[in-house]
Amino acid sequence: MEFKHIPVLLNETIEGLNIKPDGIYVDGTIGGAGHSKKIIEKLSSNGFLIGIDRDEEALKAANENLKDYKNYKLIHGNHDDIKNILSDLSIDKVDGILLDLGVSSYQLDEKSRGFSYIGNDKLDMRMDKSQKLSAYDVVNKYKEETLADLIYAYGEERYSRRIAKNICLARKSKPIETTKELAEIIEKSVPFSKDGHPAKRTFQAIRIEVNNEIEPLYNTVIDCINSLKTGGRLCIITFHSLEDRAVKKAYKDAEGKCTCPKDFPYCVCGAKTLGKIINKKPIEATEEELKINSRAKSAKLRIFERKEKAN
Repeated sequence: MEFKHIPVLLNETIEGLNIKPDGIYVDGTIGGAGHSKKIIEKLSSNGFLIGIDRDEEALKAANENLKDYKNYKLIHGNHDDIKNILSDLSIDKVDGILLDLGVSSYQLDEKSRGFSYIGNDKLDMRMDKSQKLSAYDVVNKYKEETLADLIYAYGEERYSRRIAKNICLARKSKPIETTKELAEIIEKSVPFSKDGHPAKRTFQAIRIEVNNEIEPLYNTVIDCINSLKTGGRLCIITFHSLEDRAVKKAYKDAEGKCTCPKDFPYCVCGAKTLGKIINKKPIEATEEELKINSRAKSAKLRIFERKEKAN
């Protein structure tokens, strides 16, 4: 299957990065290079782009999409390791970083990846197919209590206990091997809802667990900010509340807040800041974009700019 992914909030992200022609930029979730192609188009021959992705199929697609350019390097890795990745490349600071979080359209639509609750595909959900843990392992080997907790925490699913119980009952007869089997168990566990497919939240939770998407995110955001040059921008696109909460908290903590009384002539509380939040409210897709790409509906873009030094 061809790797297709419509870049979300493309113009807003490119504007948010405030690209310098000779700068160094990192796309920590390059996918098919939809955003990255626009970034590299704005770079001079002295500029440089680093693309990171856990998905080797994404890297192949990105390489094809960027074949007309020379000033880029693709890395099979995880944006959570951005400090080590830059260190290995002998790069201290960069001018901008983009993280487009979540799962790509290709990963959702490609049958063999097992991300979607629609269809009858092998349970997998690994973004990096070289890792061992898969959705099959989570569904068939996790204890009932652990399953219930992660479905509640990562899927915000109110029927998590009932779903976990029914999963564990079903797997006593035989392992749950396909997305269809799992989706049917969930459908029987959840009362009718107008809020999308009943399996949506549970599948999201399992995917997040398999790919460890939330736990390291706060520290990743701080590492990204610390990897920026003065005036450098970090743009992060999130697709659900758990991601957005982690990003928002990291941004607020990085911005810092002076607690001195307003009538003090200067700060004495020792508050430190790494920079400033550019948009207090997240940027969301326009009606025009939603007509073209319905998957942009839940997307939120938050931008942070690095300051020269702490106050």
